[in-house]
Amino acid sequence: MRFLLLIIPGDYYAAAAADQPAEADCIDRMTRFSQEMQDAGILRGGEGLHPPSTGARVTFAGGKPVVTDGPFTESKECVGGFWMIEVASRQEAIEWARRCPASETDVIEVRRVQEDEDLDADIARAAAASAR
Repeated sequence: MRFLLLIIPGDYYAAAAADQPAEADCIDRMTRFSQEMQDAGILRGGEGLHPPSTGARVTFAGGKPVVTDGPFTESKECVGGFWMIEVASRQEAIEWARRCPASETDVIEVRRVQEDEDLDADIARAAAASAR
């Protein structure tokens, strides 16, 4: 099973300026954690993200796309980065998330990736047909 571990950093990240570099200690801790997952053979991918001040959101109220540039003052949480892992169970994914050297204000959200075998047979056939 594949799981996405989303890191939701504390308050500083949401308000970080576009040119504000990440703290070296934080990068070092997260790099070592990523290496542990790589060494265990479970890491499928992962990246850190630039602060929301450099991003944009596209909303679809009324069926029309509207672009809002960051930062997003109405947002209390934002994704700071992610790891894609492949493990045997939800519990194992949670155990890896618990090992993350996150700060006390950080949150790791664990989300299972929806695989083709999780889909209803009719939906799976439609998805396969559109992929071709």
